[in-house]
Amino acid sequence: MAYSKGNSHSDILSGFGQGLPLDQEDLVDENTILVQRTLRSGQSIRYNGNVVVLGDINPGAEISATGNVIVMGALRGVVHAGAGGDEKAVVLAFRLQPTQLRISNHITRPPDNESLDADHPEMARIRDGVVTIEVFQTGLNERVSANK
Repeated sequence: MAYSKGNSHSDILSGFGQGLPLDQEDLVDENTILVQRTLRSGQSIRYNGNVVVLGDINPGAEISATGNVIVMGALRGVVHAGAGGDEKAVVLAFRLQPTQLRISNHITRPPDNESLDADHPEMARIRDGVVTIEVFQTGLNERVSANK
């Protein structure tokens, strides 16, 4: 991923098919922790900021962050993003299958007897006051369609 700076209106973040204008402040967040392991049942992480996990969150494990939670693996435990009340926080995972998902003060859990095996990363966020889960879009599909 590369950052190129032009004038204040042309700052661009590129890489992974992206070429999106960005504010410089969006690129700087010194309050992020990187966890390079799988969290097992009974383990928990609580952090005042963003959490990125390179591994899985197994059932019985918990992760809580005042910012965003990104899991580069399967999320099958309990997750709480925006724990300080931030409704703009998101939860992103390669496999989003939590036993409980919270964003700010919104709580949800998967429906009983429903098993969805997504083949794309998914993102949970608050939309119109409700937790919504959608396929994570990089912007690549939109650019490919526009070039046809």
